[in-house]
Amino acid sequence: MLDPRLHTAWLVNAASGAAAATVRAPMARPRSSASARGQLVVTDLEVVTVTHDTAILTWATRRRDRSGTLRPAAADTEVRLALADGQAAPVTRFYDPRRTAHHYAEIRGLEPGRSYRFTACSEGVRAVAGRTWVTRRPGAPEATGVLRTAPPPPGRLLRTIALTNDLHWGEDRSGLIVAGLPPGLRHDDGHYPQVMTDALLHDIRRPERAVDHLVVAGDLTDSGTADQVAGIRARLDDWGTRGRDYLACRGNHDVARGREDHWGWAFHARQRLTCHEFGGLRLIGLDTTRHRGAGGTISAAQLAHLRELLAAAPDQPTLIFGHHPVTRYAALSNPGGPGFVLDRASAHALQASYRTSPGVFLHHSGHTHRNRMSRPDSGRVEFLEVAAVKEYPGGYALLRIYERGYTVHFHRIAAAAALAWTDRTRGQYFGLHPDHAFGTFVDRNHQVSHDFSGVTARR
Repeated sequence: MLDPRLHTAWLVNAASGAAAATVRAPMARPRSSASARGQLVVTDLEVVTVTHDTAILTWATRRRDRSGTLRPAAADTEVRLALADGQAAPVTRFYDPRRTAHHYAEIRGLEPGRSYRFTACSEGVRAVAGRTWVTRRPGAPEATGVLRTAPPPPGRLLRTIALTNDLHWGEDRSGLIVAGLPPGLRHDDGHYPQVMTDALLHDIRRPERAVDHLVVAGDLTDSGTADQVAGIRARLDDWGTRGRDYLACRGNHDVARGREDHWGWAFHARQRLTCHEFGGLRLIGLDTTRHRGAGGTISAAQLAHLRELLAAAPDQPTLIFGHHPVTRYAALSNPGGPGFVLDRASAHALQASYRTSPGVFLHHSGHTHRNRMSRPDSGRVEFLEVAAVKEYPGGYALLRIYERGYTVHFHRIAAAAALAWTDRTRGQYFGLHPDHAFGTFVDRNHQVSHDFSGVTARR
């Protein structure tokens, strides 16, 4: 729930992305591909993902109807590339003749550590970034027309983990803040969380993703009812085995409004952590929820259990996940303010335990529905917020662990139905949602050095 007093701060934070919170002048309307009725408008270009050898771009095509309103319009999908340090003209590296209004181009076989000039287009019309600061800020690949692949960390690839959150199974309206405001969006069949979850689970099974484990950091359901909990548990069990293929922790939406803890019966009891080990890699899930309210806390008993686990093996490579963001930066930069994230006492205690456990390398959270690599209050642990599955930008982060480091790359869910819903929900919150949720290029794509030499690859 958004405190009205924080509305102005939200606008500032949305406009500034991961930069310092300063208000900027309104952007001029970008030059559209065409504005006359009937002509194709190719817009909302986003360079979503760039790995060491792959780039993924998305955009939308629309035409104006008789009233002048832009409507989705089907067209082909093409991306042209050339090395940025050369003089050669760009050549087509991706082309899909199938006509769609929601375009997804995945270009593979790129050279690591190279810069490429690119052009995305439909029907020969060049795609441009939409009216969002995050894709038009200086240095953004959408603004420069150049993307760069980064070499992966040294050593073998050991594990790939999909970091996800905020599925909201059972929700029937997206984009609400308080009591029906803004009006919110409904899917044609009323089941968009199921559409997005099904598409997610299919996506991460693709051979090119090769996910070993799925982590769901809270808000698996919309309100923790028996039907919702049973539905998401059955869907995840159909995909894999709990505790091996997928791991989950509770979010504030998973706390039942009555006395019966349906989520607890299906997954685990409140304020209890879970701990799993896979080939020397340790994954710890925290329950950061309260009985009431959107903010988070960690009980003294759960903190004591965590300290005990970390003290027993402080150097063991450890990924920790919980629903609520932790850092002071997260508290001040999210639209709900400090009361929306983990309380300060719990946050301080948590980070203090990390400072004496050098094996802890990343803390994954959700709740804010945005991609944000947060600055730690102290220490070296990365605190990563990942955007929601259930709405724009509609995806997940792939954490790839190598012997000498790890990479994080956000991926948009590629199914046609998911892309259509993602495009529709980008207009949530009076059009501010992309600047809040998408994150900067570095928030979505980065790598960090760390010693994983004791971790074994999954067989």
